[in-house]
Amino acid sequence: MNRPLILLAALALAGCAESSKLPWSSSIGPDPTLPAPTRRLIPTVDIAPAVGWPQGGKPVPAAGLQVNALATGLVHPRWLHVLPNGDVLVAESNAPPKEGGGFKAWIMKKVMERAGAGVPSPNRITLLRDADGDGVAEVKSVFLENLMSPFGMALVGNDLYVANADAIVRFAYEPGALRLAGPGSKVVDLPGGPINHHWTKNVIASRDGSRLYATVGSNSNVGENGLANEDGRAAIWEVDPKAGTKRLFASGLRNPNGLAWEPESGALFTVVNERDEIGSDLVPDYLTSVKDGAFYGWPYSYWGQHVDARVEPPRPDLVARAVKPDFALGTHVAPLGLATAEGAALPAPLQRGMFVGLHGSWNRKPLSGYKVVFVPFAAGKPTGQPIDVLTGFVDADEKAQGRPVGVAIDRRGALLVADDVGNTVWRVTAAAGAGASAAIAADPAASTSAPAVASSAARPASTASHGR
Repeated sequence: MNRPLILLAALALAGCAESSKLPWSSSIGPDPTLPAPTRRLIPTVDIAPAVGWPQGGKPVPAAGLQVNALATGLVHPRWLHVLPNGDVLVAESNAPPKEGGGFKAWIMKKVMERAGAGVPSPNRITLLRDADGDGVAEVKSVFLENLMSPFGMALVGNDLYVANADAIVRFAYEPGALRLAGPGSKVVDLPGGPINHHWTKNVIASRDGSRLYATVGSNSNVGENGLANEDGRAAIWEVDPKAGTKRLFASGLRNPNGLAWEPESGALFTVVNERDEIGSDLVPDYLTSVKDGAFYGWPYSYWGQHVDARVEPPRPDLVARAVKPDFALGTHVAPLGLATAEGAALPAPLQRGMFVGLHGSWNRKPLSGYKVVFVPFAAGKPTGQPIDVLTGFVDADEKAQGRPVGVAIDRRGALLVADDVGNTVWRVTAAAGAGASAAIAADPAASTSAPAVASSAARPASTASHGR
């Protein structure tokens, strides 16, 4: 049997049995329900095939909000950074070439291609400028190129730091520049190839700019590529950019991506993609504060001391000190983007908390994620149920018109969302007219009732007209 037929057979077998048995709300909050693991020879595979937006199509904003395209025609836009003058940097990027991996890795590569992640990495950062303030960028300029699968960005003074897939690189930034010259200089290496399973590296600066914090995902699902290949991974590193040194800040975080400083407590928060292949109801991805020196369980346990029996040899000593995350976002939602609402000019329910871009599931039936949500905070901690902010990325036929990744607040308080399937940066603002705040607050539990498609498919045809 040839490989395409094997792939089709594997996908058919993977999609014919196991599915979620718990209500969606049980996988959200500080104490999610954690059923017994479900092990299968072939993991559940259920992914929304990438089709892109039809002419005039766009996501569905919550009542009281409106959305327009800041820029279209990008190539796999993943991450966003807003400069002090209002210019928006967009990392157009994808995975670097990988070596080996075997048949399972080949199948997963085909699955990711089906999800829209099969394009070669553009390896560049593009600058968007909306000089006239109409919400549409009239300038789109290649700002940096010939990078190595760039992702996170941070500006400290006139030093622009870019997190490549294998290192943090520094460039001299000139305010107002449409393009930066020069190759940049390496600040510090980050764990990279040849496997580099979770390649995305994010970076954020401390409030005073003296330190950088960088995310590094694991090299596997649960250590199956050998624990020696996990050295320095599944972690957040603290970097001294002047000295060019780094130290391990927190570990046991399978695939951390977004980073944000919580304004009341000053704590560093991240969102984490948890492990796969033990059922549609395990394990919840999460949002958590990150404590210096803390261990969060991966790969030996999840959600505190829940042991993952697949990992050999076991480490009960590490399990005993594993920190329980703060807030579950739902199973397999794939949280990537994270931005505090500080500075947002959006209705009141969206002004105290954090926005999260949920890229969407592949290892769950039914689909979950594929939207942007807002997690309310009180006293510096997540509380209450997430609020759907932007939905409709999956159409009524369960095909992905877009997939949200990075989120950011622009200089005028709008929410920006990078869409790597729709090749667009969306801009979300308050709708004109009174009552917008009450409209959003009236439906705070929308994201607890259905994971991915109901927000668009359950609407009347007139509001889901861009579905296929």
